[in-house]
Amino acid sequence: MAAQTIIDKLKILADAAKYDASCASSGSAKRNSLQSGGIGSTEGMGICHAYAPDGRCISLLKILMTNFCIYDCSYCINRVSSNVERARFSPQEIVRLTLDFYKRNYIEGLFLSSGVIRNADYTMEQMIEVVRTLREEHLFQGYIHLKTIPNADPILRLEAAKFADRVSINIELPKDQSIDRFAPEKSGTEIRSAMAHMRTHLDDEADKAKTALKRRVKAASPAGQSTQMIVGADAASDGDILRTSSSLYAGYGLRRVYYSAYSPIPDTSAHLPPVKTPLIREHRLYQADWLMRFYGFEIDEIAGPHRPMLDLDIDPKLAWALAARDRFPVDINRADRETLLRVPGLGVKAVNRIIAARRHGRLRYADLSRLVQSVRKIAPFIVTGDWTPGGMLDAADLRARLAPAPEQLSLL
Repeated sequence: MAAQTIIDKLKILADAAKYDASCASSGSAKRNSLQSGGIGSTEGMGICHAYAPDGRCISLLKILMTNFCIYDCSYCINRVSSNVERARFSPQEIVRLTLDFYKRNYIEGLFLSSGVIRNADYTMEQMIEVVRTLREEHLFQGYIHLKTIPNADPILRLEAAKFADRVSINIELPKDQSIDRFAPEKSGTEIRSAMAHMRTHLDDEADKAKTALKRRVKAASPAGQSTQMIVGADAASDGDILRTSSSLYAGYGLRRVYYSAYSPIPDTSAHLPPVKTPLIREHRLYQADWLMRFYGFEIDEIAGPHRPMLDLDIDPKLAWALAARDRFPVDINRADRETLLRVPGLGVKAVNRIIAARRHGRLRYADLSRLVQSVRKIAPFIVTGDWTPGGMLDAADLRARLAPAPEQLSLL
């Protein structure tokens, strides 16, 4: 069998990395220059888009070091029992690829993950060698996101944080019982313990960086840590998933929980669903996550015991508002910021513009057209100096009028 070239490895290991949602862009149509003969691609190997802590969109080389793995997680395409083509980069090959891509202005950083080879410590040592070489030998200043392995030696995980802008440890599934069932070599308790240890370390390093007066001290992983969980592989409801996310944010200071819609893979467990989870469910979870973190919503308001699954047809804020019509309409000219943030169709920027504008006089309905994206969407829920919704708020068909128009599904 002919030896694999760098391009051969890149095709395999960049494609295998697409299952990691932690830095993926979503919502784009699939286009591939290999098929069209054109330039550029939204799929296939290699480059994804992520957002830096300051909000910049950056391009990353997104690859696995290897898709060999000693674990047998039922939902993973790279599990040891999976019949897929395998490949492995050496640390030097990844360093060379990263530098070559960077010098050609293709990328601004690296996202590196890996299957577990030999054991967790050996794998972490190989990944650290990549980022250490980039930082210390080549003075690479680009962004680095490094996936760490929870059962690796804690010293190795902390060493990784010294070189990476962001580190992440996958929680895998929303419930420990599901992890025990589908990923028996992994432990939810061990994963959370690794997150807690990393949080303590990052907090300590950030404090050292702040108190260093004359010495230039760089905080470890200044972009913090994140995680990812698979949605739809087990029977966890959206409420269960959001409760797990909330506890992770509160307990471990995560910057982001990423949701990855489950997709069936060949020759997997009969206990896993035979069909893929709709991407719209993943999207609704991101919206609900955002509402809890930045809009002041509680989990039970969005996906409580009486309604554990999010409505896939409308966004979770609109679903909440339709179920809580007694909280509306709100007076645009008098409501506080927290109340305005609960109005469907009003985001943080729109609310800030409304609050700034009303300092100069009472707002009328016509004024809102330059302050918000859709006056039609917010109209049933607000009052202005010259507008009241009348019976619109109580109309039986209000949901149907505000729901997005149905789209023709693709057959491809």
